Amino acid sequence: MTLVAGVDSSTQSCKVVVMDAETGAVVREGRATHPEGTEVDPADWWRALEQAIAAAGGLDDVAAWSIGGQQHGMVALDAEGRVIRDALLWNDTRSAGAAEALIDQFGAESLAQRTGLVPVASFTITKLRWLRDAEPDNAARVAAVALPHDWLMWRLRGFGPVGESAGGPVLEELVTDRSDASGTGYWSPDAWAPGLDGYDRELFIAALGHDAVLPRVLGPAEWVVDGAERRVAPGAGDNAGAALGVGAGTGDVVVSIGTSGTVFAVSAERTVDPSGTVAGFADADGGFLPIVVTLNAARVLDAIARLLGVDHTALSDLALAAHPGAGGLTLLPYFEGERTPNLPDATASLTGMTLASTTRENLARAAVEGMLSGLGAGLDALREVGVPLERALLIGGAAQSAAVREIAPAVLGLPVEVPAPGEYVALGAARQAARIAGA
Repeated sequence: MTLVAGVDSSTQSCKVVVMDAETGAVVREGRATHPEGTEVDPADWWRALEQAIAAAGGLDDVAAWSIGGQQHGMVALDAEGRVIRDALLWNDTRSAGAAEALIDQFGAESLAQRTGLVPVASFTITKLRWLRDAEPDNAARVAAVALPHDWLMWRLRGFGPVGESAGGPVLEELVTDRSDASGTGYWSPDAWAPGLDGYDRELFIAALGHDAVLPRVLGPAEWVVDGAERRVAPGAGDNAGAALGVGAGTGDVVVSIGTSGTVFAVSAERTVDPSGTVAGFADADGGFLPIVVTLNAARVLDAIARLLGVDHTALSDLALAAHPGAGGLTLLPYFEGERTPNLPDATASLTGMTLASTTRENLARAAVEGMLSGLGAGLDALREVGVPLERALLIGGAAQSAAVREIAPAVLGLPVEVPAPGEYVALGAARQAARIAGA
């Protein structure tokens, strides 16, 4: 039996699965939590990864491993490989002004053509611009920029600051994959090929103020090795990892309802959307993964459940007891600002309140419908850029809600399937590891 390991280092936690490469069966797994917040010391991710690996029985008997991770987070390293400041995560909106500055400087159409993205506060390029403007001393120290999965791969392969790793601070050993690189805002799949890194250095320098080491972008079938000579797959951004894990193919759209809401489809063609609604990401298989992301997803249900003083099962029961349309009650669920549409300072609002409509049942229904409507707008945006959609695969914690499953087909306008619950990002990473292990 050949064993491989897959890691999901997400916003909330780190999950590790060890899988039989031939059968796909999960042999063992482990988990550790991450701290809350929109900026985090990457050392906390490293400790959680070590704890999750230990809980999963270690990696001594695995032939290959891979890491999937939350996209966009800015990990800035100095020349000695030390983290300069806490990483700004995808859900940190302080760089909204920096996104506007970059659009003013280069133009939305040009940026979309060059990178597939129009900057919003989530993307790494805006966080670098914010660093340059808000913390110029820190920006001047930056010798390399990595994403969360890049940095964790680097550390687990044995590299890191002097005194903390056997391999030392070899910044040139930072590697990434197409999917994660495509979420930075300074990389283009059209400019990437063997011998070409695909980075748009003009955009990168415009953001940070100077050039720096960027991770080498590995192809889907490439690998590197760790200190034990195990093969290490390229890894993936979390959504690309989930697409691998759930087995999505052309025509499928994955609707993931977790901390954020993501709507992404497998496509053979690159998409360009100058409006910025659809981000033209690459996938982990050599194709593309056009995606629409909302900041407000499962947390919408969390907030309304707390308000009503019920758990999620009772919230679902209340929602299903109400009629479609919630008696005219409508929840616009922008509790934490919003990424799509790009409204970083927006707040939530509840409208249509009358004496008849303002019931616990209607509020619960409005929460589910409001959350799903935001995701449904994402499907409409994918259709507008020509992405074929035939089936929706509903994953994430909120997909287990009976109300979400029942209401989703009408709101999304597609047949909906709900795969069995699973750690799809970690499973996708493990499948990637199995592939480069030859299984």
